[in-house]
Amino acid sequence: MQENEHIYFALLKKEIAARLQQTIPGISLSIESWKGQDIVHFQEDLANKVNGRISEKWFYTHVKLNNNNLPRIDILNLLSKYSGYIDWADFKLKNNNQIENIAVEEPKKRKVFLWTSICMVCVIMIFSLYKIFGPHKFQFCFVDADKKTLINNQPIQIILLNEGESPVITQCINGCFELKTAQPKIKFIVKTPYYKIDTITRVLNKYTSGESIHLQTNDYALMIYYFSRSKKVDWDKRRKQLDYMIAENARIYQVYDDDKVGMELYNKREFINKLTMPVQSLKNIEIIETMYTGSKISVLRFRQTQQ
Repeated sequence: MQENEHIYFALLKKEIAARLQQTIPGISLSIESWKGQDIVHFQEDLANKVNGRISEKWFYTHVKLNNNNLPRIDILNLLSKYSGYIDWADFKLKNNNQIENIAVEEPKKRKVFLWTSICMVCVIMIFSLYKIFGPHKFQFCFVDADKKTLINNQPIQIILLNEGESPVITQCINGCFELKTAQPKIKFIVKTPYYKIDTITRVLNKYTSGESIHLQTNDYALMIYYFSRSKKVDWDKRRKQLDYMIAENARIYQVYDDDKVGMELYNKREFINKLTMPVQSLKNIEIIETMYTGSKISVLRFRQTQQ
């Protein structure tokens, strides 16, 4: 019931503003926005029409500050009379239909507002959960551990090791590898001809989108690469170096681009002989893959380029 009284008073304030606008056309219909001279105009018009007076303090307390306490009944009677009614009771009687309509509409509005708020909260929660637990994009860039530069001048193969699945092989582009996943952890193998094979395991941080991974150079693969391209050499010294790098039972494969030939197998001695002959029958070697047993190369795959 007290709530209805406040609704009646809110309606009365609108009628007060409309009444004063008849005398002062430029006055705002929002009584809460009145100040200074506006309040003075109201005080004067109230005195002229119903011989009543209210203080500026009263106006600020009951109108501008939306005081929870209603004005005294004598003031409500005065303001109702100013608005064209007999008294406060007459005002309420003649505006009862509006109150009933408001009483019906308010629960509907509150219900709509409540359901709208619930829907918004649900959407925000779903979006937040998706952001937290949904797939995130991560980028791993591979850097030379010695030079501290991006490795973007050679192929890098990524072998994803997903739990319960067969390995997934993909290629790295421009030295960086992107992955979108909702998994909390990732494990993959990095293979590139002139860097050591490395297995990377990372617990993924949702708030970190990228990381640089340092790869150690595959020194023996690089040496063989440079051996095949050098012109002035000490052949005896080179044979000793190759003998030290390659295991006795190493399997060395030359891969051909010509589909008819396919592949040729060398043993350690044959490969060293061919690589250290003055005529350099093996020029411009490009390493494809190396595998190690201990500290020595046990498997070597290469191709010979025309450069």
